[in-house]
Amino acid sequence: MAQLDLNLLHALDVLLTEGSVTAAAERLHLSVPATSRTLDRIRKATGDPILVRAGRGLVPTPRALAMQPRLHELVLEAQALLEIGLDLDVASLERTFTLRANDSLIGPLASALVERVHPVAPGVRLRFVAEGEEDITPLRNGTIDLEIGVIDHLGPEIRTSPLHEDRMVGVLAAGHPLADGKMSLRRLVSVPHVAVSRRGVARGALDTALDDHGLRRTIAVVVPTFTSAAHIVLTTNLIGLLPERYARQLVTTSGAHVFDLDIDLPLLSISQAWHVRHDKDPAHRWLRHQLRLAANPTSAHDGP
Repeated sequence: MAQLDLNLLHALDVLLTEGSVTAAAERLHLSVPATSRTLDRIRKATGDPILVRAGRGLVPTPRALAMQPRLHELVLEAQALLEIGLDLDVASLERTFTLRANDSLIGPLASALVERVHPVAPGVRLRFVAEGEEDITPLRNGTIDLEIGVIDHLGPEIRTSPLHEDRMVGVLAAGHPLADGKMSLRRLVSVPHVAVSRRGVARGALDTALDDHGLRRTIAVVVPTFTSAAHIVLTTNLIGLLPERYARQLVTTSGAHVFDLDIDLPLLSISQAWHVRHDKDPAHRWLRHQLRLAANPTSAHDGP
């Protein structure tokens, strides 16, 4: 390990995190052949295969697994060391930020965030990944920089900041027979619904609220994402419930009919979350501020 070029540490960290030469190449902004050559250099320097073939993928060797936690800490420490005493120059900033959110948030937020970031920081790449299980590990190990969504308390090492509140609204395809007139609860349950659940659970907050009115809806299909639900709603006679910001985009792009629900449902409090080690990182603070403004353009809050 003493012979290892320190410039390879970051590449090794990314390779072990991704477990894929192709995915690592994308994060490193290198070609796949160049990343493969980098892996070969790492193997020669360490005297270990590092990643070995397992079926169609790659898995780390025992030695690679043993070094990974300390390696990642070293990479983060080196990055922080280089930023000490430097004023942030976003115009010359070269950095990839990974943000995790569900699809209904990525749609409205991504375009607004790109419009804010790209003109002033062309070297910044925004990498959105799909929502996963609520777990602090990706924030802790740096796999993701920001978590965006309805976030519960994740412990003392995770910081959160509110972005905006949203609510659920009903959505119908353009020209749906129920699009005319007020949507009463009885009309709402007269047509089958599409439900959204990552875990495949059909029953949700609306069903609990309908119980209080002695009503029950029919669930025709359960899908894992709001994008899937929107596609089904727009091409069938089913009703769907979607976050309002996302639903309003559908009105613009497809002419969907959006209506208020005549029933009380919990508001969606959307926040961003990050690991405490990023609190004072100038680039990370800048990104959090841009995200807050993208989520709420009328905000005058200038804090980190």
